Amino acid sequence: MAGQVESEVALPRRNINRADVNKELKQKLRDLPEKPGCYMMRDRKGTIIYIGKALSLRKRVQSYFRPSTMRNAPPKLRSMVNSVEDLDIVIVRNEAEALLTEGNLIKQYKPRYNVLLRDDKRYLALKADPEAPVPRLTTCRIIRNDGALYFGPFPSSTVVRTVLDFVERRYGLRKCTPIQPDEETYKHCMNDIIRFCSAPCIGRVTPDEYKEKFDEACAFLRGERLKVIEEVKELMEQAAEKHDFEKAASLRDTWIALRKMLRQRAKVKTPPEIQKEDALNGIKGLKKEIGLPTIPRRIEGFDISNLFGTNSVASMVVSIDGIPDKRYYRRFRIKTVEGADDPRSMAEVVSRRYKRLRDEGKAMPELIMLDGGITQLRATREALKELGLSIPTIGLAKQMEEIVVDRPAQQSIFLAHDTSALKVLIRLRDEAHRFAIDYHRRLRNRTIRESALDEIPGVGPAKKTALLKHFGSVYRLARASAEEIAEVPGITEKLAEAIHRAVSRRS
Repeated sequence: MAGQVESEVALPRRNINRADVNKELKQKLRDLPEKPGCYMMRDRKGTIIYIGKALSLRKRVQSYFRPSTMRNAPPKLRSMVNSVEDLDIVIVRNEAEALLTEGNLIKQYKPRYNVLLRDDKRYLALKADPEAPVPRLTTCRIIRNDGALYFGPFPSSTVVRTVLDFVERRYGLRKCTPIQPDEETYKHCMNDIIRFCSAPCIGRVTPDEYKEKFDEACAFLRGERLKVIEEVKELMEQAAEKHDFEKAASLRDTWIALRKMLRQRAKVKTPPEIQKEDALNGIKGLKKEIGLPTIPRRIEGFDISNLFGTNSVASMVVSIDGIPDKRYYRRFRIKTVEGADDPRSMAEVVSRRYKRLRDEGKAMPELIMLDGGITQLRATREALKELGLSIPTIGLAKQMEEIVVDRPAQQSIFLAHDTSALKVLIRLRDEAHRFAIDYHRRLRNRTIRESALDEIPGVGPAKKTALLKHFGSVYRLARASAEEIAEVPGITEKLAEAIHRAVSRRS
């Protein structure tokens, strides 16, 4: 699903005894998926006491409740596990997104055990010192302002080490530690034989030639040599065709790691704000790179969000002269599409948006951008064609941030991640994603709170209608005190307290 963050949230519980709570929690543990995401542990009051992330929610969360954990874990961790009465999870697409989601959730809820169990772990980055006599790449966990080049940090140490190994081999970089390797160093080294080192220590390459190799390696790590990744994929496919499956599997792992590195790096490099001059350069660059008839001063971006096909919504965000302008943002609820069908949902929203502009005689954007790939792009173009409109339209796929254009001899455009043109698109795509997720979350939470009312004994259709009529929405009801809820005709103080616990827990 384009631009989607899936989530599974448990409904608020009724007042039940301890044994039933344990049984309910055990069932949730058994049902955990083998997917990346974040988990939120709650105590008996429903308060979130700990938030964590995992590459596999099933393995990570279940590990807390093993007998060995309760025997060997530190006292603080055992205390936390003994306090857990309920569990919520948020499923995301990858490890990098889990890291970002975890940080946002911790800032929002400030769970007490995240403070008590906090450590100083830092993620790995790659470091290169271009001023060294014979520069090389190393891993590090602290990024300093020391004039060196840093790439990262990245949440996966496996990705970092795989990328480091690949770069050293491909570009012939040395792995030995001496500042100035010489013939004495070479006597104890076989890296030129087993690791493809270019051996500058014995003059197999000149200092200038080695420096050129080093510069190429840094350019690759900056995301400026995307074709290299495709070369690895081609070698993988060739090995598979020759039935050299061991080599193909190794190349596959390398290819996956390189793609992850570039995707994660794109997230890190996306600036929170784009300066006006940089934005103007970006839209001028888009005209040239995409081949647009005019500079796209107004770009409208779309994204779809849903959870297993429910509460399907869309967002439309707008950039003026390359900078997002929230005055023109719009939200849509999908009306004609059942289930999770992003292409048809995108076509519906685009048709509704531009039919209205056409009928009202308003100006069209110079460019439409979709968060998605070729299927969403084709569905959108077909919708515009049915309206008799011809507006330049592209897709921005998250896989290596490729610009999908779907032309006879060209389906994708790859731009370096530090170009102004790509920054403009990434910024707008991320805004569309954020805006869609925010709207989807509001609808989902409203549904959850409405369901919570149905779970409370004594709240039937009449009382539910009276509550919603009095407060105007479940959102406002969730922010009311028990005393304010008790003011609604037919709601006793005891019932008001039960309602307050049920709806405020998910506010």
